[in-house]
Amino acid sequence: MTASSPSPRRSGIDLPTIVAHGLCAGCGLCESLAGKTRVEMTITSYGQIRPVVKAPVDEATMASIREVCPGIRIEGPDPANIGEAGDMDPVFGPIRTLHRGWSGDPAIRHRAAAGGGMTALSIHLLETNAVDAILHVCASTESPMLTDAQVSRSRAEVISGAQSRYGPAAPLVHVHRLLDEGVRFAVAAKPCDVGAIRNLARIDPRVEAQIPYLITNFCGGVPTLHTARKIAAYSGVAPDEVEIFRWRGEGWPGPTHVRTKSGAVHELTYDKVWFDPGVPWSYDIQYRCKICPDAIGELADVACPDGWVMENGKPVHKEAPGQNVFVARTAKGERLVAEAAAAGAIELAPIGLDEFLAMHDDHRPRKIEGPARVLALRMSAEPAPRFTRFRRWRMVLKNGFWGNLEALLGGLIRVRERRNREPLI
Repeated sequence: MTASSPSPRRSGIDLPTIVAHGLCAGCGLCESLAGKTRVEMTITSYGQIRPVVKAPVDEATMASIREVCPGIRIEGPDPANIGEAGDMDPVFGPIRTLHRGWSGDPAIRHRAAAGGGMTALSIHLLETNAVDAILHVCASTESPMLTDAQVSRSRAEVISGAQSRYGPAAPLVHVHRLLDEGVRFAVAAKPCDVGAIRNLARIDPRVEAQIPYLITNFCGGVPTLHTARKIAAYSGVAPDEVEIFRWRGEGWPGPTHVRTKSGAVHELTYDKVWFDPGVPWSYDIQYRCKICPDAIGELADVACPDGWVMENGKPVHKEAPGQNVFVARTAKGERLVAEAAAAGAIELAPIGLDEFLAMHDDHRPRKIEGPARVLALRMSAEPAPRFTRFRRWRMVLKNGFWGNLEALLGGLIRVRERRNREPLI
């Protein structure tokens, strides 16, 4: 790190700087730690959910926020925890066991975004009294294109949040309240949210005892609220006319579904929404996602990405019965998958490592280009995150000279054009 490029943890960086420089992931842990009277997660004009400082935050609290913020710090998995039977894939991280699978409940499997894997594991944890609650997200009842953090204590409540939410969400706003109340809960959220909990565990001993399980998906990045609004407008629906906005589910991958208050329904296929170059929106993910070291949930106990159908070595998105891949990352995650399968909560089928890697090869470029993109921030004297133990030099070698040069130059151009910057309101 150059002398002109400050470490966010050492320089006393504050929340407005984290947001303004595009490093915020929007998890909500800072609100949880500081309290809503001082820091509140709010949708900004940029279309993402961000911490707004409402009252002065003392330095001790801000120091804790800097320690836990996944936007400026994430420490990767410890190779010593892989176990003799596991493998540390250079790109995809720790893999103890690998299965294709889906919820044992056909209704959940159909409703969920994929095979209902995260939902099924969460319900299993509740119904076996392994936890008291599940912290996850669900569609907002007040504004259906937005997403709320939810604390679920029943099967029905977990199922209510069983479908994908492609957009801003702050699932961790309730973490400190639950810890203070002595609740034992699992977190089912994005990989960066899981990273935040791992960070918190290093400064709060309650985490290990009260948050025994972390479950995640694979993440393509968080688009802005503007994307949902453009999709609705494409169907001729104004934001205040929307009653239901569902990104995926009710099939696999399931259509993007917009229902108006008058009962009109508009649906678009998964490929139409994300792969058609003719639509008037783009995948406008936040800058922090472009430099993410862990969109594949290396720090979770179990990651549950889509188990895409493969044709000619490539994933396809034809409607089919939903499937996940269950990637057990830790010994605890391995036991959870095995116990849930034995109880009938999930059904498992074999999948080969090569098929899995090809299925999610779209995550490879961001992973191997990440070190060069972070270097671009440092060279530009921008606040740069500290991502450690993610096999940085192996990623550099895999990306090669020209790949690293292209990623570095792209990063430098992005910063020079201030495309990493965000408004604060």
